[in-house]
Amino acid sequence: MSDPITYSTITPRLGLPMLFAGQSQKETTVNEALWQIDMLVGGAIEGELSSPPASPLAGQAWLVGASPTGAFAHHEGDLAAWTDGGWRFISPAPGLRVHDRTTEAMRFYDGVWRIGTSPALPTGGSVIDTEARATIAALVQLLAEIGIISAT
Repeated sequence: MSDPITYSTITPRLGLPMLFAGQSQKETTVNEALWQIDMLVGGAIEGELSSPPASPLAGQAWLVGASPTGAFAHHEGDLAAWTDGGWRFISPAPGLRVHDRTTEAMRFYDGVWRIGTSPALPTGGSVIDTEARATIAALVQLLAEIGIISAT
């Protein structure tokens, strides 16, 4: 399914459609904006896919991966959410953050999607500082627990 409607006037940051003077069927524009807000506020994705899942549930969203196919074609890097009306796509704006349920970490967009990964814990060396290693391990664990970095 292609994008349902293209809007000529949109908000500068999130690309939400705006009403225009004398517009008929205002509910179409308002409902589209509400779908997009629903996708972005407290945003979470199920993971990253290059082709649509077989049986999505309304409200589920994915990050469209490289070389997308099917309904995801031409939407690489966009967020795709399944709604009662089919797929809705949002092109990310710099600063957008979403929680990735697969990696249990935040993804952030600054021109490309990024995700923090856990650094390797310290090993080796001629002097072993067990307190420093324990502190570093605790910090890495905490960053993973709050979703700043992925534990994998």
